[in-house]
Amino acid sequence: MSKDTKTDAQRFGGEFGPFRKGDTTGVSLSTFKTLVWVSNIGGLILVVLALEMLFVKQMFGWGLLALIGGVAIALFPSNYEIVGMNDES
Repeated sequence: MSKDTKTDAQRFGGEFGPFRKGDTTGVSLSTFKTLVWVSNIGGLILVVLALEMLFVKQMFGWGLLALIGGVAIALFPSNYEIVGMNDES
């Protein structure tokens, strides 16, 4: 990292969402990457369990609930703000 490390937080996908608050501290890029990996693996496991419930066990209610939960968990890190990701020209 350079000496002029940026400390301002930018939300991932922030150009599509609402404006962030000025007092947001955000998380580092390595923390964000860890959150993405953990949530993607957790979401994938839930989706696999949902498919098992839907097609093999014929448990449609629980399968649908697990499928929605897996997608929600996989999307969870997009709510975090990353420190130093915005461009200041």
